[in-house]
Amino acid sequence: MFARANYQQGNENYRDYYSRNPQRKEIDDNIRSMPNLCSPGTFTYNPLDAAVADAAFVFLGDIRHLAEGEINSQKLEVESEKISLRLKGLAQYYGAKLVGITEIKPYHYYSHRGRHPEVYGEKIDKHDRYAIVFAVEMDYEIMKGAPQIQVVAESSRQYIEGAKIGMMLAYYIRQLGYHARNHMDGNYLVVAPLLAQDAGLGEIGRMGILVTEEFGPRVRLGVVTTDLPVIPDKPVDFGVQNFCIICKKCAQTCPSQAIPHGDKEKVGEIKRWKINQESCYTFWRKAGTDCGVCMSTCPYSKPNTILHKFVRFSIRRSQFARKMFLLLDDYIYGKRPLSLKKPKWMEL
Repeated sequence: MFARANYQQGNENYRDYYSRNPQRKEIDDNIRSMPNLCSPGTFTYNPLDAAVADAAFVFLGDIRHLAEGEINSQKLEVESEKISLRLKGLAQYYGAKLVGITEIKPYHYYSHRGRHPEVYGEKIDKHDRYAIVFAVEMDYEIMKGAPQIQVVAESSRQYIEGAKIGMMLAYYIRQLGYHARNHMDGNYLVVAPLLAQDAGLGEIGRMGILVTEEFGPRVRLGVVTTDLPVIPDKPVDFGVQNFCIICKKCAQTCPSQAIPHGDKEKVGEIKRWKINQESCYTFWRKAGTDCGVCMSTCPYSKPNTILHKFVRFSIRRSQFARKMFLLLDDYIYGKRPLSLKKPKWMEL
């Protein structure tokens, strides 16, 4: 969706893409005619606040060429188990909240590049064997302000954190003599949520993104792919699929009604809930932010306190607990938590 939104009417990429996908042209043209994120004309716009996220995304664009680099010619022999633990520790040392490793499957990679005109249409045919996947936490109190301008400031901040962690991991691995690529905002060759699910960080929920047991969907993901021999982790099952079936709070509160209320459907080779990405992104352009209402609404997004750890422990094991705690979540927090308070420095 982000790649499609970047195509400029009349240029070569635009003509090529819509000659092959004419059914998407009208809705995409309508989206392109709307104000962009953090722009005048959106209902959250404030020039001082919008410039924070704009600056973050400009910075991310400036460093994305560093995703790959020179590999040390002196390869260091490593023990897979020890280097796996070391890499996880390094990621956490630089700020990751969750880290996992998975062996890469063909469905983890996109087939072609398409977001930036200089690489449009390039086939992605060089695949690494392993992926180190990590998550950074988005601030709970700030996310309660979704879809206001502070949310895009927070998400862009965490994209920077993810880029920093990924860069350090990739640079470190290359220094050991192995190939490594940092997949960061604006420069992903892989589908980060699918890798994160297979690496044991969480499960894909009804809203179509990763839900972690510790922070719910209130995370941003980073990925480093490599040929360094590491030990894969296993996927986890902590009850998200069963909980999402009965919960539906994200679907009920979604401003664009882009999240399905019904059952999963087969998308490619995977059966999952499929969101309407055009409706979702249209609302982003109206709001001028990356929304976040579904993230703030999800009961798993509550702070990782002793009480909420007990709730998660219970709903992992009991259908009765899932129903009971869903009712309690509605009673205590309402259909969605909401706070219009900005961070103090944004109030100045």
